[in-house]
Amino acid sequence: MSMIRDLRAAVRPSIRKDGSPYSAFDTAPESRVPSCVVDCAVYHEGHRVESSETLTPHQAMLHVRSRGGFAWIGLHEPTEEEFAGIAREFGLHPLAVEDAVHAHQRPKLERYDDTLFTVFKTIHYVEHAELTATSEVVETGEVMCFTGQDFFITVRHGGQGSLRALRHRLQEEPELLAKGPSAVLHTIADHVVDGYLAVADAMQDDIDLVETEVFSAPRKGRGTSRGVDAGRIYQLKREVLEFKRAVAPLARPMQLLSERPMRLVDPDIQKYFRDVADHLARVQEQVVGFDELLNSILQANLAQASVAQNEDMRKITSWAAIIAVPTMVCGVYGMNFDHMPELHWRFGYPVIMGITVAICYGIHRTLKRNGWL
Repeated sequence: MSMIRDLRAAVRPSIRKDGSPYSAFDTAPESRVPSCVVDCAVYHEGHRVESSETLTPHQAMLHVRSRGGFAWIGLHEPTEEEFAGIAREFGLHPLAVEDAVHAHQRPKLERYDDTLFTVFKTIHYVEHAELTATSEVVETGEVMCFTGQDFFITVRHGGQGSLRALRHRLQEEPELLAKGPSAVLHTIADHVVDGYLAVADAMQDDIDLVETEVFSAPRKGRGTSRGVDAGRIYQLKREVLEFKRAVAPLARPMQLLSERPMRLVDPDIQKYFRDVADHLARVQEQVVGFDELLNSILQANLAQASVAQNEDMRKITSWAAIIAVPTMVCGVYGMNFDHMPELHWRFGYPVIMGITVAICYGIHRTLKRNGWL
């Protein structure tokens, strides 16, 4: 209850247009909670300041500016109008606000005055019973983070990458949360990169399955292996490329956060960013390996298809050579000449048919012995 009284005391009354005062807990325009706000909380000495009512960004700002601590505001796909008031409250740079609203940004780290703006790409593995040429293997989203001296704002885009569980887990570690907004930034970075590791392991299983199908020996009696559908391999390669676009650009921001001293990043927290950068480097190596392996698998599959086509052409050519013998004989004896050998001989028909079958049998054995049939 004392925490609630402190919070109410920190919020000074304002004046309505008619001249009458109202508390910041009234439903004044600046104290209404935008629909895009998922959670808004104030943290003091590592503990969340509890309130019987939902805090607005305006109330959270007034509390931290007067009582200390920091505010953590979570947003989900805000519109320009919804984000404009929050941007004014915390003095966010217009360029960063534009990026946060419209999304579709590359992972990056930028500094605007006293605010760090960080963009993370979130990756979610889509479970599928069977990989097809149209299977969606990964889904992407974005998390933008504004890190200030006394505030931390997350803007999330996409249906995946919810931070609710992460917030609850972090609240169970007050000694870490007491380090300020940079501790939240590290936790989100670690959470995103751990997600990359999980997706990489799942994609490894898909690639192993395709590789096994491509290079498996043909079953007895089934003929030459024709490989798998090239569309499946190409679709998997496209998903790996999407994964690569999320991982590769993040290497530079993690390097800066782990190596370059920053006023907004606690020195004790900066050490933890090195571990995140190391995990990211591991994922990056895996993704590059996936891309190269899929190139090899695709080339091998196309080569197997060419070999299978050559086998078909050899078989067709072999049977055409065999059929050419009776065709030639029938063509000769189909001519309407009066004086032809064996036309009036009693054994002419069986002898010609026997010679034809013998020649065809000889050709067949020769071609089969040479591997054409």
